[in-house]
Amino acid sequence: MFRKHKKLKIFSILGVLIGLSILVNLPILPNYIEGPGTAPNLKHVVSIPNHSDKYKGKFMFTTVSESQASVVTYLLAKFNPHEEIESIGDVTGNQDQQSYLNLQNIYMESAINNAVYNAFKAAHKEVSLSYRGIYVLDVDSKSNFYKHVKVGDLIVSLNHHQFKNSADFRKYVQTKKIGDKMTLTVYRNGKEIQITKKLYKLAGTDKAGIGIILQDDNQVSTSLPINVNPGAVGGPSAGLMFTLQIYQQLSGKNIRKSQNIAGTGTIDDQGNVGEIGGIDKKIIAARDAGAKYFLAPYVKPTKEVLKYEDQHMTNYQMAVKTARKYAPNMKVIPVTSFKDALNKLAKIKGM
Repeated sequence: MFRKHKKLKIFSILGVLIGLSILVNLPILPNYIEGPGTAPNLKHVVSIPNHSDKYKGKFMFTTVSESQASVVTYLLAKFNPHEEIESIGDVTGNQDQQSYLNLQNIYMESAINNAVYNAFKAAHKEVSLSYRGIYVLDVDSKSNFYKHVKVGDLIVSLNHHQFKNSADFRKYVQTKKIGDKMTLTVYRNGKEIQITKKLYKLAGTDKAGIGIILQDDNQVSTSLPINVNPGAVGGPSAGLMFTLQIYQQLSGKNIRKSQNIAGTGTIDDQGNVGEIGGIDKKIIAARDAGAKYFLAPYVKPTKEVLKYEDQHMTNYQMAVKTARKYAPNMKVIPVTSFKDALNKLAKIKGM
């Protein structure tokens, strides 16, 4: 009888310990852990028939990992210099999960389209960019359209007026008055929806507005078939590296000099490179992937710019600081545009 009770007690204790172990590892905390992600080889991402990348070395785009925190990962992040603990709202911009995912997919699609357009133009291949509509990136919670317009909606018209770009859309709204009724026509999940609400007063101004952050939806058409498949990665920050990889394959030139080159940065349809988030973590991802060079977006660090920058450092400044401490053998190269990146790459030493 005593042995049975002893065994039962042991099993009970084991059960409690197993239960606690499972509980502390479940991602249930209202926080996200951000840390270094991966640095995928773009040879496996970009596919252009009869235009393969035959040179040594690789271009890599870099990512930041994001995962909901468990008790264990939360505590570990406290002692990891490369990880940060963020609230879910800070990561998603206070959007619901589906809206956040829609936004990341929009950013990625735009990055790919702009990359293809810039690379084909530079390689003197036939390419065109056509306007399809305007994507909704965010909606002000004070707007009368809030909860009616969703992130990822494609705006087709306003008061049955169609526009050539988001700039014309904004100009039209600015001709209206606070309280004017506006009918917004959007496509959502393949269905056309009409939403009629009043314009509200934009914060800090006397102007009327809808309260929507917009991005043009452009469709790229090329003379050659091309497929860019980054997998489950979202966001706009791989734009520059996509452009370089596509151009290398189209031109047949060894623009990376057979080196391992990582980097990050958005790209617009004019080839301008823009800043991104988490560049310190991307430096670590690049180091771990064996990168010798890292291309970082550059903006002039004026007082006004630094006031709004993360940790009051530009992307380039933070990249240099992180590399100096954790990746001293990796050189950080500042770039402002696709053309600038090509010029900088032409100056590096080949293998």
